[in-house]
Amino acid sequence: MTGSYFRGDSEPILSPEDEQMFDKVTYTYYEQLDGYQYLKSFGIDYKFYQGRYTDALDEALNTNKKTIIHIPSVNSSESTKDKYDEVDRIFDAIGEVNNRNEQTGIYTIKDKHTGKLLKVADLVNEEGREKVGEYLRQLNSPDDLDIIVALNMAKEGFDWPWAEQALTIGYRHSLTEIVQIIGRVTRDSSNKLHAQFTNMIEQPNAKDDDVEYAVNQILKAITASLLMEQVLAPEIHLRRRKNKDDKPVNDTDILIRGLKEPSTKRVQNIIENDLPDLKAAILQDPSVKQGIVSNISAEVMNKELIPKVVMTRYPDLSDDEIDQVSQYALADTIIRHAEVETTKDSKGNTNQFLRMADKFINVDQLDINLIESINPFQRAYAIISQNIDSETLRLIERSIDAKKYDFTNEELVQLYNNAKRFVETHGRRPNKSSNNQEEVRMAYALAKLADIRARREQENE
Repeated sequence: MTGSYFRGDSEPILSPEDEQMFDKVTYTYYEQLDGYQYLKSFGIDYKFYQGRYTDALDEALNTNKKTIIHIPSVNSSESTKDKYDEVDRIFDAIGEVNNRNEQTGIYTIKDKHTGKLLKVADLVNEEGREKVGEYLRQLNSPDDLDIIVALNMAKEGFDWPWAEQALTIGYRHSLTEIVQIIGRVTRDSSNKLHAQFTNMIEQPNAKDDDVEYAVNQILKAITASLLMEQVLAPEIHLRRRKNKDDKPVNDTDILIRGLKEPSTKRVQNIIENDLPDLKAAILQDPSVKQGIVSNISAEVMNKELIPKVVMTRYPDLSDDEIDQVSQYALADTIIRHAEVETTKDSKGNTNQFLRMADKFINVDQLDINLIESINPFQRAYAIISQNIDSETLRLIERSIDAKKYDFTNEELVQLYNNAKRFVETHGRRPNKSSNNQEEVRMAYALAKLADIRARREQENE
C-alpha cells in the first residue's frame, strides 16, 4: 500500500504486470476536506522575490496564522548557505526577540506589526533541539505555539493539527515531499476554516548568469502546484455524449461530444486508475516543460508532446489506444483547472459555464475538438509571464530554440548563408512556425547562433 498521490519509490515494489492485478484507490483532498468538521478549504499560492528571500518574507508571512516555515536546503540556489543566519533574519522579519525559555527552548517574539507575543520554535539549530522537540510533542492547544521554523523537519510524521499555513522557500524536488508538507496544514482543527500552502520562488533576471536554471526552478514549482490542484479538485468522470439529449447519470459525470470510447480493458484501466500518475509524468516531461515556457501552440502540446509521454509510459499501447488515453488525460486536466460559473436565463433556467483558458463554454456543449484547441498549461505560462520580464522570456525562448536541433558547425554556416538570402528575398527573418521545413531549420539555426554569441559575450565580461 502507498499513501501518496504520486509514487516516489526508488525501487519498484511490484513489476508492472503484477501491479496491474491490483485496483488503485484515490482518496482526494477534496473528499478529505468534505468529511471534515472545521477545515473546509485549501489554497495554493506563489510569492516571487528577488535577492534574499528573508528580505521578502514580510510580504508572504501572515503571523495571524499558525505557520510552518520551511527554509531551503543549504545546497539550493535559494539558500544563503548560512542556515543559522537565515533563522536570525526570519526572526527579525517577525519582530523583536523577547526571550527564550530555557526549559522548552521556545522563543517569544514581539510581532512588529501587531505587538502580539508569538511563540516560535526553531528546529534548524541543533543546540536545544531536543528540548524543543519535547515541547512540541506535548502541545495541547492552539495557544501553545504560533510559528515553526524548520529545514528538514516538520514534514512526514510530524503532527501539529493547528497549523494553518505552510510557507516553503524554493522548489521541492519531490512531489511526495510537497504532499507531506501540505499534509501538515490539512489536519482538521477548530481554529481554522482554511489552510494555505505558499511557495516563495526566486524571480530570475535576464542579467543573471544562470537564468535558465532559475526559470526551470519556477516551472518545477508551478507544475508541482498544478498537480496538487488536480488532486484538490472534485472527482469527475468523463463520458462520451452520444446524443444531444443525453444526461449525466451521476453528479460527477461530465459529458463530452466526440470523446473516444475506451476500446480495450487496458485503456479503461489506465483511465480509471492511472490518470493522476500519468498527468504527473506529463507535467514532469522536459519537452512539456520547455513547451510551457515557450508557450507553444495547443496543437503541438496536445497532438505531439502529450501523446509522446503516453507512448513512453505505456509502450504496449497501439496508436489508437494512445490517442484515447491522451484525450482523457487532456480533457481531465483542462476541466479540473476550469472555473465554474452559474447563470440563470430569463426563464429561470440554470446554466453552468466553464472558463477554460480564454474561452467560456456551456457545460452542455463540451466538445472534444474544442478541448483539443486549448493549451492545458496556459495558466502556468500566464503565471510565468506575469512574473518574469520580457527580456528574460526572450532569452529563455532563444535558449530553448537553440536546443531544438543538433546542428554541426558546417550546417550552421550553410543555414546562416541560406537565411541571409532568405531575408534578402522575402524581407523578413525565417519563421520557426512555417510549414516549410527548410525555413524552420534556418530559424532554429539563427537561434542557435544567437545563443552561442550571447554565451561567448557573457564569458568575456
